[in-house]
Amino acid sequence: MTMTHREDIQHRIIELEVEHRDLDAVIEVMTQGIRPEELQLRRLKKRKLQLKDHISLLKMQLIPDIPA
Repeated sequence: MTMTHREDIQHRIIELEVEHRDLDAVIEVMTQGIRPEELQLRRLKKRKLQLKDHISLLKMQLIPDIPA
């Protein structure tokens, strides 16, 4: 893996982690409301899980392959 490719992955991970934190904050605010919009909450939570999965996949790409 070239250094540029590794840096691109690391940069993307940071972007996704920021979006994940932002979604967490939005979800927190929405759940404190009087009548939270359930459909929108479900969509935000689903997106948050997708981000978490994508972050995990990218982090796994940074780990070098170790022969067994």
